[in-house]
Amino acid sequence: MGRTWFVLLVLALVGLFAALNWGEFTRPASLSLGLTRVEAPLGVVLLGLIVFLSLLYLVFTIGLETAALLEVKRYAREMLQYKKLAEEAEESRYTELRKFLEAELKRLEEAEKAEIAALAARVEEVLEKHGNTLAAYIGELEDTLLRLLKKGPGEGPGA
Repeated sequence: MGRTWFVLLVLALVGLFAALNWGEFTRPASLSLGLTRVEAPLGVVLLGLIVFLSLLYLVFTIGLETAALLEVKRYAREMLQYKKLAEEAEESRYTELRKFLEAELKRLEEAEKAEIAALAARVEEVLEKHGNTLAAYIGELEDTLLRLLKKGPGEGPGA
């Protein structure tokens, strides 16, 4: 931007210089074009050359700016595509993680159910064993009591 202002300032100074010296700029002079000679005002010819070069510079600058803007637009489009791809990859990773966690939770739940079933079977087995042992003790006690009752009072084990 600074270069553009500098060029505009120089062109304004050249224009001011030409306006202040317009009489000299328009005075005819004999100019050599190599093979021929031409009568023309040297100042106007040089001023026309400056205007032509300035317009050429302007066209060149506009072309560069346009090319730069088009490239920036292309880069922005590419960045959007890459962002979209990254978001899709991230989403697929989240989906994959969710599926993995669901499968892992299901596996743990099944393992827990199997463990609970095994534990219930073990408790049942232990209860049955202890129940049988208790029944045997009660049966033994009952037999002992019945024997004692049949012997009568005073005929106990200590009598």
